[in-house]
Amino acid sequence: MAAALGITGDGGHYNGRITLLVVLSCVVAASGGLIFGYDLGVSGGVTSMDPFLKKFFPNVYRRMKEDTKLSNYCKFNSQLLTLFTSSLYISGLISSFFASPVTRAFGRRASMFVAGVAVLTGSALGGAASNVYMLVFGRIFLGIGLGFGNQSIPLYISEMALPKYRGAMTIIFDSGVGFGVLIANIINYFTEKIEGGWGWRISLSLAAVPASILTLGAIILPETPNSLIQNTNNREKARRVLQRMRGTSNVQAELDDLIKAGSISKTINHPFKNIMERKYRPQLIMAAAIPFFAQMTGINVITFYAPILFRTIGLHESSSLLSAVVIRSFSASCIVISMFAVDRYGRRVLFMIGGILMLATQITIGGLLTALLGDHGGLSKASAFSVLVLICIYVCGFGLSWGPLGWLIPSEIYPLEIRSTGQSITVAVSFFFCFLVGQTFLAMLCGMKSGIFFFFGAWVAIMTAFVYLFLPETKNVPIEKMEKVWREHWFWSRIVGDQVDEELYKLDN
Repeated sequence: MAAALGITGDGGHYNGRITLLVVLSCVVAASGGLIFGYDLGVSGGVTSMDPFLKKFFPNVYRRMKEDTKLSNYCKFNSQLLTLFTSSLYISGLISSFFASPVTRAFGRRASMFVAGVAVLTGSALGGAASNVYMLVFGRIFLGIGLGFGNQSIPLYISEMALPKYRGAMTIIFDSGVGFGVLIANIINYFTEKIEGGWGWRISLSLAAVPASILTLGAIILPETPNSLIQNTNNREKARRVLQRMRGTSNVQAELDDLIKAGSISKTINHPFKNIMERKYRPQLIMAAAIPFFAQMTGINVITFYAPILFRTIGLHESSSLLSAVVIRSFSASCIVISMFAVDRYGRRVLFMIGGILMLATQITIGGLLTALLGDHGGLSKASAFSVLVLICIYVCGFGLSWGPLGWLIPSEIYPLEIRSTGQSITVAVSFFFCFLVGQTFLAMLCGMKSGIFFFFGAWVAIMTAFVYLFLPETKNVPIEKMEKVWREHWFWSRIVGDQVDEELYKLDN
């Protein structure tokens, strides 16, 4: 499928090529990203549909249609409406901590299977909902699925991938997120036109399609060699899987590194306690900082509420849904670009480009809305089009940087002994701030009005500076040799250098 190539790490020479098994594994696993993206996109779309609002949130519908004195920025401010959106993220937050021991003890595929079954249950409840309680329970099951899936799938992909192509292959997950949101917006656009007002049921039910793919994939795909060594110590089985993955029988160098990492992981009995040790300080900080900053870009404001935002500035129902489709088309295209650029130009370059684009557009959008949109009325067609273009540039910046890299960086920086735990922290922090932003955004929009774009713009400036100063480059570094990037970094070497060297010395002897 591709020419053979050698991968050189700090600790040896890895042989291999891109095989059909690796591609299939990554694509099937990335259907979990499709689930995440679809759930993000579909909720914002159905909450802008009149029949859905009339059935489940009549107070919001009444304010939107009848209260001409209420500010544009406050028409959708409802705690019940935000509970529908945000209940998914609080359940995802809680379930991610249960996912960590499952992933560590039973392997990545077990968590992927739980994720698929939970999403199938949640989509059935959502599509059949007759009251708000069924809707919320459906979202809770979706959150359980996303908690298990987001914890295990990026690990699965990063452990299956060749070091040289790990960035591109892991970004397949975020490509799934981007295309999931796009597909959800397209489906919402067409289901909104169904006569009888039941189109939202189709929108909520179709999450079952990628969930079925993930569930089937979790049954038929192999476990990663890293997980086999960590859980069973069956080196011969791990060797056979590694040979199938790499398309060559000469995998001894890579297997030796996996065995070495597995030996360290077996000395760890309390990973949540061990991750607090000084030698893991960089990974712990990144485990929390990367997902926190990814949420503080403001992207979920656009993803959750893009149709509502466009209705706020005066567009009609169908126009707002179509605008959301256009936005996500740009986002998905830029994620694909990042897939080809990340292993060539590196992670830090994409972070800088994305940060500049997002900061410039958020400040400009905030300025336009401050100048042109008051509490009543709407924008002219030309002004609304300008806002749409700027938001497209903004999501493109996110699609190049924090979107895919917010999943890639955490999945590749943890040593095996704390990998599952570190990923759980990343997922939990991500869900917590998804929940916080989702639960507070409509109230913030009502209180801050257009100033909300300046708020998130300030955070983009802070996170771009953080990456420039504290995040080392990780491209082409084998996942089990990642400790070297911290030892060579100007800041982190002062914290972990001696301890990592001592650990490696003991292991080699």
